[in-house]
This record gives sequence, structure tokens and C-alpha cells, in this order.
Amino acid sequence: MRYYSIKKDIPLERRGFVVENLITLKNNIGPITAPKKTDKNLLIATWNIRDFDSNKFGYGYRLKESFYYLAQIISSFDLIAIQEVNKNLTGLNQLMYVLGDEWDYISTDVTEGHSGNGERMTFIYDTRRVSFKKIAGEIVLPKTKEIQGDVQFARSPFLVSFQAGWSKFSLCTVHIYYGADTGAKLQRRKNEIEAIAKFLEKRAETDLENLIVLGDFNIIDRKHETMKALEANGFEIPAVLKSKPESETATNISRSKHYDQIGVCSKGKHFKLGDTPQSAGAYDYYKDVFTEQQFDRYEEAMILSINKQIVDLNKLLESETDSNKRTEYQEQLSSLQDTIINKTKLKKYYKEWKTFQMSDHLPMWTELLIDHSEDYLRGLVT
Repeated sequence: MRYYSIKKDIPLERRGFVVENLITLKNNIGPITAPKKTDKNLLIATWNIRDFDSNKFGYGYRLKESFYYLAQIISSFDLIAIQEVNKNLTGLNQLMYVLGDEWDYISTDVTEGHSGNGERMTFIYDTRRVSFKKIAGEIVLPKTKEIQGDVQFARSPFLVSFQAGWSKFSLCTVHIYYGADTGAKLQRRKNEIEAIAKFLEKRAETDLENLIVLGDFNIIDRKHETMKALEANGFEIPAVLKSKPESETATNISRSKHYDQIGVCSKGKHFKLGDTPQSAGAYDYYKDVFTEQQFDRYEEAMILSINKQIVDLNKLLESETDSNKRTEYQEQLSSLQDTIINKTKLKKYYKEWKTFQMSDHLPMWTELLIDHSEDYLRGLVT
């Protein structure tokens, strides 16, 4: 990481605070993840980084220090699938700069349409630890395999091939349609999961390929029908993840939902996951940064963000003629103005605001073992 650029990006009076946060992140994530071993293992992760980085919801762009926290977490892994990267790549490029020249990324174009939300699918990887095998593409189902009517995936899954050590494998990152918790919209969510799992399982079987599908599946819990849609169609959740308490592998902020998942379908050679407690899990970074105790350190930034929203709403009011819209804007203005002067409301605002600095999802990882030389040697004499 380019820690030295902290001198340029962070004012001296705030630098000590940011540095201590980075040290805390580094010290706390290290013991819970498997140690990186040259030519022995690879840490693969998935992370939905909320609205990265468009400010379409009006909470303000990320602070410069936030990119260092994001980079510190990402650098604890080797290969990371990122969801919700937006059309403008300024935020992603800033993140890559902080990570340093050893890191690279592969990204899709944006998915158009309302459900696509203008998002990209992206892989970030440490070029010292893993290599891109020059194969990448978005998945579009054959017409005979449509999900619902003539609808494709809300956001096109992205399949990329990599190699590390003896292991060749493909990763497919997804951001599955959410919709609703009941009815046709829930059925579409389930259908998307089934469709991608069946498609990839058939490919793995046909090509004798090792496949990992990972990302934001919008799965409710381990027993929910959306989870069954993944597991019943050729993919297994890493054993270490399944062995841990549900609260430790939930990936929303309240640790109650299992939106993000990693599924494995191994049909090729030289593929094995780690089996220690550090080999898989989900990391709650809000214990270390943007904590409740740090509210006061971000009060000024939040008030600046709210004042910007107030200015924008006043501009909309000046030009709006529809009475219902004007009432809506006035209510929003009143709420924001109250928030600035009411500490209790501002603390509530902080809980949402910080998810646009970091995310409303937690990263999940698994360890891939990549040294299969002994298995190969024994195979020579059988």
C-alpha cells in the first residue's frame, strides 16, 4: 500500500487518528484470516462496497481516509470480487492508487436498465500472488434458459479465469436481484440463483473446471429457499463457513442476514480449500473504524454533507411547480435542518452515513490451497 501518500491526502492534525485506525485494522484482521504463504495459499474474498462511488443517494463522496481503510481491508486478501462499482471509475482508481502498483483490476461495463442500477462487476487482485489467465466475460443465458419470460439477469454475472500455484480456477461474481421478500420478486431472486448455479455447474462438468461463484446473492439465511437454490444446483459452501455460528458468517451490519456467499463447484484437478478456523469467515470492520465512539470525529464532515443536500433541495424547490413534489422537498429540508441541530438525530444519521464511507456489507473470504506438488508426485507412481 502507498502509506506514504497519507502525508499528501490527510491533514497533519488528523493524520494521527487515521494512522491509528489503519494500525487497528491491520492488527485485528490479521489474526482472524489465514496467514499468506508464498506458493501455498490464496485468500479469495467478496465484498459489496456500497454505491462505489457515485453519491447518488446524497450522503457525500467518500473521505480520502476512507479509501485507506478500504484498501487496508482489501490488501488482507489476494483476490477480491467487488460489487456495486459505479460507472464513474474515479473512486475505484483512487482505491487502486492507494493499494499500489502490485495490484490490478478487471471490470465489466455497467449493466443498463433500472434493475442494473448502473453497476459494474469488478475483480481486484494482487499480481504477485495470482495471475489473470486472459479469459473474461459476462454471462448471458441462452434463450431456452431465460429466468422469467424474456428477462436476463438484473446485473450480468462476470466470469474470469485465474491461476495461482498449481490451481487453475474461474471465479464468477454476482449481484443477484433483490426485489422483495415475498411473491414474484422473491421468486425472481431464487430463479436467478438457480440459473447461474445450473449454468456454471454444467460448464464445470463439461470442461472439467474448478469454479467459484461469489458475491451478493441477497440470501436471507442458511435455511432460506434462496440458499437452497444455490446448494441444490451443484455448489457447496466452504465447510469452514458452514461450521461457524450464523452470527459470525452473516454479512449485513446487524449480523442477521447472509446476503453474501461463496459457493464452490470443483470438477478439475488441483483444488482444495483450507480447513482451519482462519480459512473462511466474515470481517466486521465497524468494530475498528467508524465506531460509535468515533462519532465526534466525523461530525464536521456529516454537517458539510447535510448542508450540501440542503442547498441542492433548495435549488429543486426554486424550479419545482408540482405541489406534491414541493411538499416532499420541504419535508426533506425540515428533516435535514433538524438533524444538524439535534445530536440524537445526527447520531442516527451517522449510522447510515458511515455505510456510504465503507459499506452496508461485510467482506467474506475463503482460503484456497495452491500447492499440490505432493499429490502430483504420488500420481506418477500409480
